[in-house]
Amino acid sequence: MTATLGAPAIETFDSLDPATGAVLSTWPVHTDEQVQATVASASEAARWWGDLGFAGRKPHLAAWRGEIARGMPELAALMHSENGKPYADAVLEITLAVEHIAWAARNARRVLGSRRVRSGMLAANQASTLEYAPLGVVGVIGPWNYPVFTPMGSLAYALAAGNAVVFKPSEHTPAIGAWLVEAWKRAVPQAPDVVQLVTGFGPTGAALCRAGVDKIAFTGSSATGRKVMAACAEGLVPVLMECGGKDAMIVGDGADVKAAADAALWGAMSNAGQTCTGIERVYVTDASYDGFLDELTSRAAKLRPGSAEGASYGPITMPGQIDVIKRHLADALASGGRAVTGGTVEGALVAPTVLVDVPETSAAITQETFGPTVTVTRVADVDEAVRLANATSYGLAGSVFAASSKAGVEVARRLRSGMASVNSVIAFASVPGLPFGGVGESGFGRIHGDDGLREFTRPKAITRQRFALPVPLTSFERPDGVTGQLVRLARLRHGRG
Repeated sequence: MTATLGAPAIETFDSLDPATGAVLSTWPVHTDEQVQATVASASEAARWWGDLGFAGRKPHLAAWRGEIARGMPELAALMHSENGKPYADAVLEITLAVEHIAWAARNARRVLGSRRVRSGMLAANQASTLEYAPLGVVGVIGPWNYPVFTPMGSLAYALAAGNAVVFKPSEHTPAIGAWLVEAWKRAVPQAPDVVQLVTGFGPTGAALCRAGVDKIAFTGSSATGRKVMAACAEGLVPVLMECGGKDAMIVGDGADVKAAADAALWGAMSNAGQTCTGIERVYVTDASYDGFLDELTSRAAKLRPGSAEGASYGPITMPGQIDVIKRHLADALASGGRAVTGGTVEGALVAPTVLVDVPETSAAITQETFGPTVTVTRVADVDEAVRLANATSYGLAGSVFAASSKAGVEVARRLRSGMASVNSVIAFASVPGLPFGGVGESGFGRIHGDDGLREFTRPKAITRQRFALPVPLTSFERPDGVTGQLVRLARLRHGRG
């Protein structure tokens, strides 16, 4: 749609309540020129912000964190209405996000500050240092499923590293993104342009890629990620890709099947299954299968989707995803699978669904469903479970339940994934010091932890000559006999290796 605010006319779009379809708010579709102007002003702010240093930035980040924490009830209510998730889940998401702001601000100097590096024998006269400089302006393209926690993994870490940020939230959750940016402006009124907002659809994201940013941090589908990478390639803009997943849980012999079923249910159904690190497949050894399935089915039957108070999870946020869920369910059932519970879709509400006997070639196994569904497959042993769990183009995360933690860790190491939890699910996301990211179709680069801070910097190596070598090695005045001496020295030090 278009709206005229004076002149000229501007294009706008509506944010909708996913439960009812009602219009919640209206937002501008920023043009290429507007995005470029936003990035230009962020570039000016980035110089001031970077010059503050770690100690100077830390209190401003604390002020922003405090603003978000104090506004948690308001923000959680907004998340409930615009994203659809239950209020309690929104509070949990915000709590995790502010923890990450605190960790990034507290650890930035330790991770990124200047440090001495051993120079080695041939450069013994050099004092060597390594430090990490901010990039400048980071463009963050955020998702709708975790509209506070997930982009905060880029926002907070990029800011703590000394960058300004231009944030494009999903077109499905623009008001949540705007709330975070306005919270920054309230907390840091002397530097409002350090964090800025642009809104719109795919072309707005493409414009951000081409607007002179120094890096793009993207969260979304692999298909959209390829488009973002193509746009960034035009200007050799580096990218961080946090894409989807088809995460598996393995339940082995002797595992606590009650605990495993409880974790699988949360991993598969919380946030209506709209979790990139959610559990979409479970492989259970023969000895544990019946007990696990009974527990999972009985627990799943108690869940209630909806938007009213007391609902276990909310509606599907993105209308187009409903068709994907329906298609995966139909394919699973048509190919011989059975829904032992659920399997129905009413409007935007999907019943908690547990599928069994689904062939490994089914879309419900091979493609990301992103709904409150999970397949459960009986396997002979853990080796078969690992093989099937790894038989995917994705590689984001996974979970292992085993009779002992040691055995679980051994299996977790064999999973082709960037993250794994043992005798729990998605626990790695709650640890700020751990890097978050995947491999393959799940993307590359890392948010969170030391790696997440370094992701938004460029390493700067500096050598300073302390004294001149008695025999110059990098000079046209080098004596003729030096070459032979170097040969003898290399053989002495390394020839026996």
